[in-house]
Amino acid sequence: MKLWRRGPEPKTTDSAATEEDHDKKVDTNEQPLLSHLTALRRGLLRSVAVLVALFLPVFAFSNAIYEFVATPLMAHLSGEMIATDVASPFLTPLKLSVFAALYLAMRYILFEAWRFVAPGLYLREKRFAVPLLASSIFLFYLGTLFAYFIVFPLVFRFFALTTPSGVAWMTDISAYLNFVVKLFFAFGISFEIPVATFLIVAAGLTTPKTLSRARPYVFVGCFVFAMLLTPPDVISQLLLAVPCWVLYEVGILFSKLAKERPEEEAPTP
Repeated sequence: MKLWRRGPEPKTTDSAATEEDHDKKVDTNEQPLLSHLTALRRGLLRSVAVLVALFLPVFAFSNAIYEFVATPLMAHLSGEMIATDVASPFLTPLKLSVFAALYLAMRYILFEAWRFVAPGLYLREKRFAVPLLASSIFLFYLGTLFAYFIVFPLVFRFFALTTPSGVAWMTDISAYLNFVVKLFFAFGISFEIPVATFLIVAAGLTTPKTLSRARPYVFVGCFVFAMLLTPPDVISQLLLAVPCWVLYEVGILFSKLAKERPEEEAPTP
């Protein structure tokens, strides 16, 4: 969004002239605040329209979707799930439909965000932004799939094995939905760590060396983060904390690319 923008940066690549022309257009194409607000409003309306369009068919199959979401638990549950609230049999599938529509619409919402900021980006910034946007979407969905196919079966199996003899292990459908949605978003957001570390290094806020020195604090922070977002059992906390730690290390490796790139583009004597 071109409300303000720094001057053109020096170019040394073969496509320097084309890139400089593009950047000059970005610098001179100033738009008033009202124009940006109008574009933001259009993007939000389109996102809401897509969300509603996805919600309607999703709600029609909400019961089947809930059965799919509950499969990891039902594989270890001796009985049936219960509804302790009168309206839960209706409100829970409704809430699930909203989350499912948001989950499916995430790619389009991020595309609208990209469409909004792209006109104010330099060509070099766009080369960074497109892979980062694609990586963010991929990692978010990868995190949710990791939670569903790896974390849930292990956690529920652990709960089933530790249930005392003579205790009927049953859960409310609304409580279960809140549980899985929280873990879905916890793992989805956690898998964005490599992108986050790359961005803060690319923005000049820190360096890979500083991130490496912060390893002990990040290690503890991963377990604190897992403790706050997962059930109070060792299995689920480890299944979130360890991937966070591994992803942080991956982020450090990729952040070195952000640090090395300016050196590659430095002017030649």
